[in-house]
Amino acid sequence: MNQIAIIARLEIRRAFFSRRALWVYLLALFPAALFLGRGVSVNYDRREYAAKPATPAVVLDRLPVGTTDAAALAAAGPPLRDHTWKRAQTTHRSLHYFDGSNRVWLQFENGALKNTRRLPLNSFDQDLRVYAGVFQYFYLRLAVFFGCLGIFINLFRGEMIDKSLHYWFLAPVRREILVLGKYCAGLIAAAAIFGGGALLSFGALLSYQTAADVEPYLRMDALAHGFWYVLAAVLGCAGYGSVFLAAGLVLRNPIIPAIVMLLWESINGFLPELLQKLSVLHYLQSLCPVPAPIDPSAPPLARMILSPAAPSSVWAALLGLVALTALVLWAATRTARRLEINYGTE
Repeated sequence: MNQIAIIARLEIRRAFFSRRALWVYLLALFPAALFLGRGVSVNYDRREYAAKPATPAVVLDRLPVGTTDAAALAAAGPPLRDHTWKRAQTTHRSLHYFDGSNRVWLQFENGALKNTRRLPLNSFDQDLRVYAGVFQYFYLRLAVFFGCLGIFINLFRGEMIDKSLHYWFLAPVRREILVLGKYCAGLIAAAAIFGGGALLSFGALLSYQTAADVEPYLRMDALAHGFWYVLAAVLGCAGYGSVFLAAGLVLRNPIIPAIVMLLWESINGFLPELLQKLSVLHYLQSLCPVPAPIDPSAPPLARMILSPAAPSSVWAALLGLVALTALVLWAATRTARRLEINYGTE
């Protein structure tokens, strides 16, 4: 354990600040930037609409389908925007109102009210579902996946390219200990980067919500949801990191294992139940507190790929990830014992 700690301490700088892996930080921070930008947009809309006259919702609700545009204007007053256009033989008109919390569009065809469309300035429940989608479709499937590729593949393969791995092999330390020490260094770096990125993006999501929405959520679910999101990101780093560390010991080209692994994770929903349990993504999605939304209008093939398999229980997901990671690390230590360096082939 002391040797593992020493190796991890020596390798931690390479794991955090390798020039080949600086783009990892961009992947980790992208969701936070996305929700910070969303917060700027929402706050701008709130300030803009706060200065506009509001039409009571009860007035707009009293307008039945078929009401003429003249009658609607007489009842609701001047709109914020009035847009008229013609398509084919039909004249369309849209009157835009604000009822104090929602943007309301009265849609007319040939002077008769066709439908009323409402859109809130911001929906907290919808934002939670959006965050779940961003976290599962982008953060786990792509950001953590390729981030671990950039961090862990360089722990051995990067040193072989730099022609410095033989210094480690000349040190009086067993190869299994060297593998575990390097893995711990990579895991600390990846967990800090992507666990911190998940926490930062979750905080960015909450930063622009109203107090009426956030306070009940903070009292009930916020800490639990934040914990499971961060834990899923950290365990994703542990699982994917072990795979890419092992790949760096065996293969010269990191693109090959990345493509194979990505395809395997993508077809997880098509696989038999037993094979699904050999997927890191299956266990990670089982830990997420909010299911990711799926657009019903998406193509059937896209829905099948994005739809997660039936989730495992929390304990089954945790034990499955630990067992899968331990199995891959065991295989990596066995491989390291037989590894021979030949810089001329690199």
